[in-house]
Amino acid sequence: MSEATCPSVDELKWDERGLVPAVVQDAASGVVLMVAWVNRRALELCLKTGETWFWSRSRQSLWHKGETSGNTQRIIDITADCDADVLLMRVDPAGPACHTGMTSWFHRPLRQNTE
Repeated sequence: MSEATCPSVDELKWDERGLVPAVVQDAASGVVLMVAWVNRRALELCLKTGETWFWSRSRQSLWHKGETSGNTQRIIDITADCDADVLLMRVDPAGPACHTGMTSWFHRPLRQNTE
């Protein structure tokens, strides 16, 4: 098996809105903390600052994770999937990822309808 090549920012497969999804994972525990979107500017800020930045589709603006809460995420590494259309950001979180105080956004199990 050959060594994988590292894609550049230009080689990522940005969608029609100029976005790529990013899965954010706690580097120490392996827990998936959140999934968010990055545009080119957000990714550049991630690489420059070493902390997570995202693009808010609802507000149509950049957001720095933890800017108001203090629950920033220090980036350990960023890798692209084999198709270069999804990113995995492994981070060292300074607190919970969710605004509810939960460690992860993923804390609401689905239930089946009983009908």
